[in-house]
Parts: sequence; structure tokens; C-alpha cells
Amino acid sequence: MTNSKLKSLPHTKHFARKILANLLVASIVLFISVLMGTVGYRHFFELSWVDSFYNASMILTGMGPVDKAINSGGKIFASFYAIYSGVAFLTCVAIILGPIVPRFLHKFKLDVEE
Repeated sequence: MTNSKLKSLPHTKHFARKILANLLVASIVLFISVLMGTVGYRHFFELSWVDSFYNASMILTGMGPVDKAINSGGKIFASFYAIYSGVAFLTCVAIILGPIVPRFLHKFKLDVEE
């Protein structure tokens, strides 16, 4: 593909709006995920709200659990929340990087299949 056939980059304001929109979506997904984990840890592990939030945050970012499960329900919740968290966190990273990667590739005039 020659330089004359490449489309020009969208305006910086358009790109910034897209980044902000994607950051908002990712933030909402992360907020809901932490909220679900906090409520689950509060219910199944019988922890305080702060400790529940701490556990949910640690699992969501891949650091691992802080407190041990006290019953089978807690173990089942923690297992499913850990599986969900891995997918949710990586999805949020993809949402944030979504508009950045194509712009980066386009800037270097690499052929991106659409």
C-alpha cells in the first residue's frame, strides 16, 4: 500500500473522545466487578466491608486472595469470582487499548486488516 492510499488519522479531539469513552466503559465494568466481589466476600466470608473490598480488589487484579474461605459456599464463590475477574480485567485492558493500537499501527503505516 502506498502512502497516497493510506487514510489520514482521525482528528486528535475525536481520538481523545474515543479514549475517554472507552475509559468510562472500562471504569464502569471494573466498578461493577469490584462491587460484586465486595458483596460476595462480605456475604460468604463474613468479612468487614473494607476487608471484602480489599479481597475483591486483590483477586480482580490477579494478586490472589488475602483471606481463606471459611465454608464451601465461600470456596465456590471465590473460584467463580477469580475466573470472572481474570476475564473482566483483561477485557477492560482491551477496551482501553482498543483505539490506541490501531492508531499506533496507522502512524507507522502498517497495513491493518479491517
